[in-house]
Amino acid sequence: MESDTRQANAQEKVIGANPASLNDPEPRPITEDLPLRRNEDLLLNMGPQHPATHGVLRVVLELEGEKIIKATPDLGFLHRGVEKLCEGLTYQQIIPHTDRLDYICSMSNNFAYVRAVEKLLGVTIPERGEYVRTIIAEMQRIVGHLFWLGTQALDIGAMTIFFWTFREREVLLDLFEEICGARLTMNYFRIGGVNGDLNHDFMSRLGAWMGRAAEQIEANLGLLNENEIFVRRMRGMGLLDRETAFSIGVTGPNLRASGVPFDFRRAHPYSVFPELDFDIPTRQEGDCLARYLLRIDEIKQSLRIIDQCLHQMPDGPVMAKLPRLMRPRPGRAYAAVEGPRGQYSTYAISDGTDQPFRMRIHDPSFIHLQSVGVMMPGHLIADTMAIMASLDPIMGGIDK
Repeated sequence: MESDTRQANAQEKVIGANPASLNDPEPRPITEDLPLRRNEDLLLNMGPQHPATHGVLRVVLELEGEKIIKATPDLGFLHRGVEKLCEGLTYQQIIPHTDRLDYICSMSNNFAYVRAVEKLLGVTIPERGEYVRTIIAEMQRIVGHLFWLGTQALDIGAMTIFFWTFREREVLLDLFEEICGARLTMNYFRIGGVNGDLNHDFMSRLGAWMGRAAEQIEANLGLLNENEIFVRRMRGMGLLDRETAFSIGVTGPNLRASGVPFDFRRAHPYSVFPELDFDIPTRQEGDCLARYLLRIDEIKQSLRIIDQCLHQMPDGPVMAKLPRLMRPRPGRAYAAVEGPRGQYSTYAISDGTDQPFRMRIHDPSFIHLQSVGVMMPGHLIADTMAIMASLDPIMGGIDK
């Protein structure tokens, strides 16, 4: 009884002497200085914990409700100073360091670097070596696009296509493992050619995969192309017009999806691409759906290129004769390749020693991530991952 009395007294002190006032239907008067709503925008951190950004990308969103007013990428979580490290290594020792940039398509990084050094040395690559390089580069393009397709679908809630694309990707990774012994940070290109010829088993397995690849990939895409939810989540999102893409410096599939038919394999031909017949796909819409459809078209063209290389590749050596210790003449060289994500390029300066005096690396993902601030405003929070994923950035190259 005494405890009940104490509880009643305490409650009366809290709610006042007249408990019935809590049920008073008349609202309290609102004073003039009491705001009816928030006037300031809300800042929201998208990441860096989000799994699609590997924990190394933070995007600060300025919101009005759920509408994005401004998006600011915050980089630098993965910075390793690769360019400066390379200036203390010999030219051959640098090759494995380029693998760690775009680690999904590491041999595309190798391609740009070795071409720059070969210009400094003034060497000519054997024709068969160039064909082998082209085959590997296009296989890397397919691997990169399949990886992107699976993760793009996963970012907007589609799980099955993730497993299907990775199943096809695993076949190519097995082939890469056969020629270089690695499945992620692979390096097979060498200054002067490649590290060994392609054997009969490799060619046979690649040919068997290509025999069913186009049909299998086309069947897998039916799961997305006929999915109303996927198409509506992608169409009209993250618009990037051609003028804006030019001004930012966008290259690769993201540029061609905005209607610009620019490809280094045609604009600045290298290796054996001038001898091959292939098309440069483009799309005009410049949205997420256009970037998706364009990469699918590029996979088909890569299969077409590989097929021609397998039939036209001549016999002969795959490596030029070079000294073990390379000392290029003093000078500078620039080389660029059309990688899976756009322009990969290397600028190297030689002072006549066995180490580069200066080396700079251009990775397309860094440029493409800057377009987030242009593409995001006006969309909703739920659209952020679909738009960012459609650009296909890889943080290893951004924070090099």
